[in-house]
Amino acid sequence: MNNIEYVELPLINGKLIVKNEGRCILGNKLKFNSTLKSNYVGIFKPCTISVRNNGYLEIRDYSGFSGVSIVCSNKIIIGRYLNCGGNVSIWDTDFHPIDHLDRRIHDFEKINSAPIEIGDDVFIGANSIILKGVKIGDRSVIGAGSVVTKNVPENQIWAGNPAKFIKNI
Repeated sequence: MNNIEYVELPLINGKLIVKNEGRCILGNKLKFNSTLKSNYVGIFKPCTISVRNNGYLEIRDYSGFSGVSIVCSNKIIIGRYLNCGGNVSIWDTDFHPIDHLDRRIHDFEKINSAPIEIGDDVFIGANSIILKGVKIGDRSVIGAGSVVTKNVPENQIWAGNPAKFIKNI
């Protein structure tokens, strides 16, 4: 847990792999499950967190993750009491330039990234992907297998690929 700000260590079932080159703040009472025994949904991989140069990741109190992948190049803020289903990915970057010529020369300056904010009491269903620039409002639900590309207001259910409004809670 070198260079990571925390008051108490999270509960880790299995492994939590962290690469921190930016600022990483972990709240209290966090839980990371990386084993089938800790979550029977079918976890495909250990929980991983990558905070890249100048990235800022804050995970607030009482949130839980199973086989999560968090990649932060810009800024990700995760609220309190997030329930994250198995194998969810939260990525604030495209990882590669969009233009094929920029990809050929690995022009990292041309990679798009934008902050992600996930509110309090949110549930994200298994195998969902939260992409760059998205804000998910308090108490909202993301259906399993969704790809979230747009902002989700508070107290709403969204699902699908791309995720669309289903109903108000």
